[in-house]
Amino acid sequence: MNKLYFLIFIAITIISCKGHKEKEFENISDEISAIISENAESLLEDKRFHSVSIAVLKDGIETSKHFGELEIGKGNTPNDSTIYEIASLTKTFLGTIAAKAFLDGKINLDDDVRIYLEQPYPNLEFDKKPVTVKHLLTHTSGFPNFPIKGENKTDFFEGLKEIKIESEIGSEYAYSNTAPELMAYILEKTYGTPYEELVSKFILNPNGMYNTKFDLTRDEKLRLVKGYNGENKLMPNFKRNLWGGTIGLHSTTLDLVKYMRFQLDETNSVVRESHKEFFKTPYNFSIGYHWNILKEEDYIIYRHHGGIFGMQNWFMVYPKYNMGISILSNASFEDTGDILEEVAEDIANAIKDLKENEE
Repeated sequence: MNKLYFLIFIAITIISCKGHKEKEFENISDEISAIISENAESLLEDKRFHSVSIAVLKDGIETSKHFGELEIGKGNTPNDSTIYEIASLTKTFLGTIAAKAFLDGKINLDDDVRIYLEQPYPNLEFDKKPVTVKHLLTHTSGFPNFPIKGENKTDFFEGLKEIKIESEIGSEYAYSNTAPELMAYILEKTYGTPYEELVSKFILNPNGMYNTKFDLTRDEKLRLVKGYNGENKLMPNFKRNLWGGTIGLHSTTLDLVKYMRFQLDETNSVVRESHKEFFKTPYNFSIGYHWNILKEEDYIIYRHHGGIFGMQNWFMVYPKYNMGISILSNASFEDTGDILEEVAEDIANAIKDLKENEE
């Protein structure tokens, strides 16, 4: 009889503990949701912003919330199916594939980029030092910000001939949208596969990111955000003419949460390689495979900003806190990025120490 009572006691204890754990999980989820709401509502007090979508992944807990209106005066709030242009966040996909290519032996970081090109480019060097793959990945190649000729891929290669490198390669950080396009071409050539397919094969499909893509169907275009500039003027969506190493991907908040999960899995050799640091900029971050790497007192943040004609976003991952944050808005004006960065950091600081077993 005593044994029976003991077994009943154990069963009740297990059920009680299970219920307690579920209650704690809900409390943390609610707290994260409240933190997001407070910050989003404060952001929208600035009338230059019209909508904001925020996604957080914390210790496996997913939270995605949306606020404001996509079209001025219509009250149509975005949702989990809303598609955003993620702009230069696209570069981190390029960096991840480059990391895989390095591990696969397809490229060497110190390769002269000209070994992958069909024509001679004697201009792609300075003082007999060539531009290398690593220089393309770290914005230290001396390439111009925008392609000299970027109307199509043929013109792009003609524009490469006009580049004039005027300082020591690898010594200065200068943001370039030209270099990532050349890197995408190199990856396409070394794998013998169109670059868009490499993104799907190595990142999107394995992570179930089926709403992240370069080219949208007619129905998907109906879910694509139309953004505004600082004067509330409706802006056009970006039209991709090159490979897409720089810009061109579209995504949803739920897919970006999946990307957080992927980037937080440092048991994955490709992810671990893609988070390596190559160059310390004169600013507050270093750079590797296109990730901006910030080192705080006892933790590291991998992050990237994306900005296009009518929308901007920040994407950040915090491995120490098993946390990722994405914030997207249908607004783009001079200080949009700085404002969104501050909001994302405020959210991160408010939730980074939350634990599942908190009351």
